[in-house]
Amino acid sequence: MLESLMSEMRDGRQPDVEGAVREHPELAEEIRELWGAMLIAEELATPAAAASADTKPHRDSDREKLLKEFGDFDLLEEIGRGGMGVVYRAQQRSPERVVALKMLIRGEFASEADLDRFRAEAEAVAHLDHPHIVPVYEVGAHDGSPYFTMRYVEGETLARVLTRGPMTAREASELMVPICHAVQYAHDRGVLHRDLKPSNIIIDLEGRPHVSDFGLAKRIDAQGTLTQSGAILGTPSYMAPEQAAGTRGEISPATDVYGLGAILYQMLTGRPPFMAPTPVDTVIAVLEQDPLPPRLLNRQADPDLEMITLKCLQKPADLRYPNAEAMANDLEAHLAGDPISARSTDLVQIVSRILRETHHAGVLENWGLLWMLHSVALIILCFLTNWFKHIGMDSPEPYIGLWSVGFGAWASIFWAMRNRAGPITFVERQIAHVWASSVIANIMLFFVEIIMKLPVLTLSPAISLISGMVFFVKAGILSGMFYFQAAALFLTALVMALYPAVGISIFGIVSALCFFIPGLKYYRQRQQPEK
Repeated sequence: MLESLMSEMRDGRQPDVEGAVREHPELAEEIRELWGAMLIAEELATPAAAASADTKPHRDSDREKLLKEFGDFDLLEEIGRGGMGVVYRAQQRSPERVVALKMLIRGEFASEADLDRFRAEAEAVAHLDHPHIVPVYEVGAHDGSPYFTMRYVEGETLARVLTRGPMTAREASELMVPICHAVQYAHDRGVLHRDLKPSNIIIDLEGRPHVSDFGLAKRIDAQGTLTQSGAILGTPSYMAPEQAAGTRGEISPATDVYGLGAILYQMLTGRPPFMAPTPVDTVIAVLEQDPLPPRLLNRQADPDLEMITLKCLQKPADLRYPNAEAMANDLEAHLAGDPISARSTDLVQIVSRILRETHHAGVLENWGLLWMLHSVALIILCFLTNWFKHIGMDSPEPYIGLWSVGFGAWASIFWAMRNRAGPITFVERQIAHVWASSVIANIMLFFVEIIMKLPVLTLSPAISLISGMVFFVKAGILSGMFYFQAAALFLTALVMALYPAVGISIFGIVSALCFFIPGLKYYRQRQQPEK
């Protein structure tokens, strides 16, 4: 957009910067700031431009000619522009027809990577023949500039339609069904779109949707994995977590299912599932946050469509629809008034979802080694406590000192070691606060025993209950597998009550294992080389 404005200024026209701001209010600050920077850069470049002023008329005439004709095509108007290519409405002379012509912005100066991506798009779409996919007519080059032509679809993008507000449930469903079928058709022929968003859906004059802009498309080989060429790119607000971070999984048809869900989300709410002041903040939200339920943003949003949308936007790919066709089936069931699979209460699915890792589980790789060290500290602390009990130490002061000074000092060392390993995330702070509160509660038990005049360690089984609660919280935030640790610690409290003489040692062993086993798993996971 800024490049287009600058081109207008260089051609002697007055660029409408405020018009661009009105068209893209979410980018208002960036547009104004970057436009100022571009004006400064242009001013600094003036001497160099003046030095070659004798060539300017020739360049201007070439540019004017290019804007009028391109090989066998008369260029009528620019209808779209992206980071790599520009699309014109063009009149082809032979055969005589109006087409959409896409060419590289950089033309003969394009890098090899640009050329590869451009060719990949043309090749990906050239063999797709579907009524809801914009077809490619021909692929060629003119004066070193590669291009391809597509059917010209007269209408407007879905993004433009949605600026007028959310759609009704029926409108959204009826529009999404053919889009899903088109995406499934592409998947069946080994093509992933990878950049599904409202601006890449064209609605023709009869209200039919057409999937366009396969600029980030990739071919899938026989094993279902992506070919290696090209970068993983996308649009932040519509990008699946596995696109935003390679460690979140492989790019697959489920990636496009996520994009379809993001489109449906905007149909229901009028905005994408994730929006932030900067692209980086948006990507972080995609990785770390869950989208707001559509009905919080639009009370009129249909509950079934909300379920379908949120199923598509699950961060683990295997919790989404297995393919676009399954999503289309649910949308058709909704239109027919039948139950949708997104509301399935299959017991296996429920258990699987409860026990699986959440999208926050990646932070555990920062804690693997620390948790293993913590298990050693727990063993030492509990065995010393039991030794105090064994030698007949009945005064609570040594126990309070051991747990306050010992555990407090270790907690400080523990947190300092984690700080040196890198920035602390919001989720890690939550977990740290829960753990710290459990340490304080354990120490306070000794004071409760003093007030109630109970023998020291009488309330020690409660320590296991408190630790079980901590792991229960971790299960909800990080991984459902921690429910097993929570259950083990809850049962340990009963054993401690039955065998008070060795109860605290039993707790130390069980609690240490609860930390050491996952700690070892995530430590090894962090040591693995990146895929």
